[in-house]
Parts: sequence; structure tokens; C-alpha cells
Amino acid sequence: MQSPIKRLAAHARLAALALAASLLTGCATTANPDDPLEGYNRAMFSFNEQVDKVVLKPATEVYQAVLPSPVRTGVGNVFGNLADPWIGLNNLLQGKVAEAMSDFMRFAFNSTWGLLGLLDIASEAGLPKHDEDLGQTLGRWGVGEGAYIVLPFFGPSTVRDTVALPADMAGRTPFSIDHVPTRNTVTATRVVHVRSVLLGADRTLEEAALDRYAFVRDFYLQQRRYKVSDGMQERVYEDFDDLSAAPLGDEVDSAAAAAVERLELVPDARLALNARAPSATPTDMQ
Repeated sequence: MQSPIKRLAAHARLAALALAASLLTGCATTANPDDPLEGYNRAMFSFNEQVDKVVLKPATEVYQAVLPSPVRTGVGNVFGNLADPWIGLNNLLQGKVAEAMSDFMRFAFNSTWGLLGLLDIASEAGLPKHDEDLGQTLGRWGVGEGAYIVLPFFGPSTVRDTVALPADMAGRTPFSIDHVPTRNTVTATRVVHVRSVLLGADRTLEEAALDRYAFVRDFYLQQRRYKVSDGMQERVYEDFDDLSAAPLGDEVDSAAAAAVERLELVPDARLALNARAPSATPTDMQ
């Protein structure tokens, strides 16, 4: 029986071979104009699923078992608070001044009275949490999204969002940490917390004969287009990537159930490392 590391290495080699094959064939491997890299993307999607299965999900289960819910909520609040200035800057760059001022006020309130962000008192004070990033800002400026691409470890993206990713990562953690062990610990904690938010979403109908890759692709593209247009473009799937929020609840489950009823699909949308969307029970979909 192969070790987890050997299995991951084998999938990584397959993903690399798929990328090389896609490039050699001119990347024209699909009839979907949004997904010219489908051969590579499917291989990378499979690789990310293996990473999630072998590494990330087990670590997340330990994290959730060791830390009580109030502590995990505090961790999410801290990371969400650190992201608010970057969200505010992107709102400002998009011309949404009122929303930007609200984001900056959120950061000020939660960083002081909220005990460095452990408590989200800003939301209680009527300052809502927004979700903006550089990819959305570029889209508002008219930059095209480009081809859909699945990134190793990060999951679904587009060319535009991939270009913006380094700035988004840096902007959401505004304080640089020079001490390498501390920086690695903070990064690992953030990744595991992000996955823990979606841990309860793994209840899917695995036996259903569905193309999960295509569902995730369509989910991501539709959601991003909805956000870039500030809700002007219709979307079917619910938004599951506000990862600073508390664990998913009944309202999101109900929204997912409604989407399933309309599309006759089982929600299996992976975020970050392809984490899955909540499944709906047969009772919910009646």
C-alpha cells in the first residue's frame, strides 16, 4: 500500500504531464470557451482533491476536535479583521466610498474594542462585512477574466484572479512576519481554519453520477461574475466563500437545496482546496 506522500507525488506527476500535454496541443481540449485548459484543469482538480483528502481534511478534523467553537470563531474573526483594510481599499478603488469607509471603521472598532479582532463588534454595530478583492477590482475596471484555471493547492481561479492572487494574499495579512516559524504557523492556522469552515459541507451524494469538476467550474465562474457586477448578473449558486464567517448553517443549506432543485445537481462546489458545498437531503429538496 502506497504512503500518502507517494500517492500525492504520483498525482503531482500526472498533473504536470497533463499541463505539458495541454500546452503542446495548443490547449484546445474542450468545447467550453471558458475552459480551454480542461485537460490540465481536471488533472489539477484531482490532485487538489488528493491533497485535501490526505493532508488538509485530517488536519482540519483535529483542529475542530481540539478547539471549541468559540475559539475557532475568534480565530476566524481575527483573520477577517486583518482583511478589512484590503477590502476597504478595493471598495475605494471601485468607487464605493461609503462601503470603503465602513470597512475601515470595522477594522478600527474590532482592533480596539474588539480585542484585536477576536470579537466582531462592528457587525453588531451595524457595519456589515464586505467581500472585495483585487480580482473584482480589475474586473470592475474592465479587465477580462481570461481562461478558467485550477491552481495547485488554491483551486478554482481565472487568469485575472491568478494575476491578482499574490496582492490579495499580501493585502489580507497587512502585517509582515519576519520570524519564519511564526509566519508558517499563522499561515497553516489560516489554511486549516478556512477548511474547517467548510468541513460540515462534505455530506454529498457520492454515488451520484455527476461531473463534479464541471459543477465546481460553473459555480466559481458564475459566482465571480456575480460579484464583479455587484449582483447585477444573475447567479444560481449561493455564495460559500466568505471564509471569515462562522460555520455554514441552515440558511446556506436551504439555499443550496433550492439550487439543487432548479438545476437537478448535487452541490459539490469545492473552494480553496476544492472544499465541497453543503449537500441537501431529499426532504429539503421536496
